[in-house]
Amino acid sequence: MAFFRSANPTEQSTVVWGEGVKLRAPLMGDYPAWAELRAVSREFLTPWEPTWPADDLTRGAFRRRLRRYADDQRADVAYAFLLFRSADDVLLGGLTIANVRRGVAQAGTLGYWMGAPHAGQGYMSAALQAVLPFCYNELGLHRVEAACIPRNEPSIRLLEKSGFTREGMAKEYLCINGVWQDHLLFGRLKAQSET
Repeated sequence: MAFFRSANPTEQSTVVWGEGVKLRAPLMGDYPAWAELRAVSREFLTPWEPTWPADDLTRGAFRRRLRRYADDQRADVAYAFLLFRSADDVLLGGLTIANVRRGVAQAGTLGYWMGAPHAGQGYMSAALQAVLPFCYNELGLHRVEAACIPRNEPSIRLLEKSGFTREGMAKEYLCINGVWQDHLLFGRLKAQSET
């Protein structure tokens, strides 16, 4: 795995390579593949995501999304990536390190989605194995957190396989698919990557 990062941590030129995968910031040229993958994956993703806005898959909404991602990265509060298969650059899904807290916390929250045609093939596991060292070594985080709905067994397996520890349950933690849902809380410390 290798990291390539510009001298300025707020530039969107970060590429993180993993076993068979590549993560990089979304670009406007990604819109057609992104919209197509999200559209064919809608039914697969709906139980696990916030309600999609009516214009979610439009070019204008994607452009606004990119502006928000760039603003968040410049402010050092979130880092968004698209996930590609490195062999042929096929878009597989996405991953975000959000809610970055500095000061005494040095923590961020991991979120991810996988396109339905690519689920269960180990791509997101490879992505996490690549992005976690980036979080600790490049972003300087001490802790990465994640949460998932208790019935989302694939996500629980992914997090546990990636070294996350189940830390508890948060009642009505996030509004998912229009309903406030309980979530299992997970955490992984930088020290876990050093052992």
